[in-house]
Amino acid sequence: MSAQTLERPSVPRPGGGAGPRPWVTVRTAMARWGLRGTALLYLGLMIVLPTVVVVARGFGSGVSAFRDALTTPGAQEAIVLTVVLAAVTALINVVFGTELAYVLVRYRFPGRRLLSTIVDIPFAIPTLVTGVMLRALYGPISPVGAFLGRHGIQVIFAQLGILLALLFVTLPLVVRAVQPVLLELDETEEEAARVLGASRWLTFRRVVFPKLRPGIVAGGLLAFARALGEFGAVVIVSGNIIGKTLTAPVLITQLINGGKPEDAAAVATLLFGLSFVLVLVTERLLATGRKETS
Repeated sequence: MSAQTLERPSVPRPGGGAGPRPWVTVRTAMARWGLRGTALLYLGLMIVLPTVVVVARGFGSGVSAFRDALTTPGAQEAIVLTVVLAAVTALINVVFGTELAYVLVRYRFPGRRLLSTIVDIPFAIPTLVTGVMLRALYGPISPVGAFLGRHGIQVIFAQLGILLALLFVTLPLVVRAVQPVLLELDETEEEAARVLGASRWLTFRRVVFPKLRPGIVAGGLLAFARALGEFGAVVIVSGNIIGKTLTAPVLITQLINGGKPEDAAAVATLLFGLSFVLVLVTERLLATGRKETS
């Protein structure tokens, strides 16, 4: 047999050419844009649209009306109290949240996974339950609350109770913002510093902390933004006393129930503006931290 006899005649494929079929390309493009459109539509309906509505409602009668709404009795005191307590909460949880994240990442000990799970408990339980827990623990008729009361320390229906509620709710935000940065750090630099005689504190301050700074600041800003809007735990433990323990989120609820939705929208718009700026700064810091550790 000759070579020509053994060769099979080539049969051209239907449609000709080796490129993708047009209908396949169109279907792929439609699937891709359909997925994007669905995601953007969901984002718009769930977040963008309510945000636009509340901002438009807050400025519905002009800037002067917005300013007048913020002068509602108790509004300024509530806003100042909310911002101050949120700042104190962020500072405290930055210190202890960073320490807790460092322990979870750098040390191996029995119960480490259980401790990591406990950190996420505030994410899992409703904030109203948090308020009930704190009230049961520190209430005036509880053993702990009665003991503190005999020493002149009031927790429930006081600013201290609000602070404890905010600390409980926001701690995981700091830990989970710092922990991934610690996991990406190379431990050889720390070992080299200790070999050269540096103490653990000096090693942390000179080697670890500069690389952790973006994550720490981001966690603190997230905690601050979260504390600004906390309602469930605060409304249970604060007592909602105007000028003393009334916070901005609780004030918004009172204004709505009192038939003043425009005033409530004005206070909500102010809180939204603060939180939005903080989220933008946080995203920028997290991106900077990822570049520095990569």
